[in-house]
Amino acid sequence: MASSTSTTSIEGIITDKQVVVHPLVLLSVVDHYNRVAKGTSKRVVGTLLGEINAGNIHVTNSFAVPFEEDPRDPTVWFLDHNYHESLFAMFKKVNAKERVVGWYSTGPKIKPADLEIHEVFRRYCPQPVYAIIDVQPKQDQSLPIDAYFSMEEPKSDRLFKRTFVHIPSTVGAYEAEEVGVEHLLRDIKNASTSTLATRVGDKLGSLKGLIGKLQEMAAYLSDVAQGKLPPNPKILYNLQDLFNLLPDADNTELVKSFSMETNDMMLAMYLGSAVRSVLALHNLINNKLENKRKIEAKIKEAETKKEEEEKKKEKERKDEEEKKKKEAEREEDERKRQEMASQGLGAQRKKK
Repeated sequence: MASSTSTTSIEGIITDKQVVVHPLVLLSVVDHYNRVAKGTSKRVVGTLLGEINAGNIHVTNSFAVPFEEDPRDPTVWFLDHNYHESLFAMFKKVNAKERVVGWYSTGPKIKPADLEIHEVFRRYCPQPVYAIIDVQPKQDQSLPIDAYFSMEEPKSDRLFKRTFVHIPSTVGAYEAEEVGVEHLLRDIKNASTSTLATRVGDKLGSLKGLIGKLQEMAAYLSDVAQGKLPPNPKILYNLQDLFNLLPDADNTELVKSFSMETNDMMLAMYLGSAVRSVLALHNLINNKLENKRKIEAKIKEAETKKEEEEKKKEKERKDEEEKKKKEAEREEDERKRQEMASQGLGAQRKKK
């Protein structure tokens, strides 16, 4: 009885805490993995820095630690704790509030040597956190973080063996970090997709994640009902709180309010569609009028150009006729002069 009571009390202390991982840590871990172990089956290990605030462990910073392990023998590993100590001393000069709160690895699962590595970090922190951060993207929209504490598991032979216990974890950020993350996401956002498509994609991803969580809850309750899993009072209390927060679908006032809200939304959508249709029709008419004006202007310009060409040709024709007429008059004058000259010569000859 004493052993079961102590275990329950320890589990209660552990599960009351929550690990809050900040965005900078996730970026640092991904950068560490891409620099050292990308494209291989190796994992990377580093130190987690942070502080305890309101009972929660806030992991606000991290740094990489040289680590090697034998892939054939998982009990053979090397962790450069001297590098860890010197680098933590430099970090402490920058921010004295941050202290060692645990360590991380890219897992993606717990390895046999992790308890031994955890004992190394217990030199710097009485109860370190072990965070497994999965750097490979998944489609299930789940958080890529699993956090663990180590606890002593009592045995009948009075020997204690430590084992890992899962604790809740989440991703959180301070206000300044949220602004930085928003700017980063704005820079890496795909410019080819519209804002509406992005919002719809985000909603779709959230709904898929919600469906996955609901299916997980249903599977857990089914296993508890069939006796495959022991009932956990804390989980059941949380589920009961969720069910208590659900609205009463049989309440007349609630149904009426939902109907009014839906009708108001549909009316707004209908008015928006009508306005868009009117604007589209207005733009279509304006476009047709504009095209008609352009065509008329082109026709008028062509007619004006044709008239100018005809006038030019008429002028050239008149100039040509006048030129011919003057040429004919000049030839006629020349002929008359020649006749008069010939007549004068004939008269002179007769006189002689």
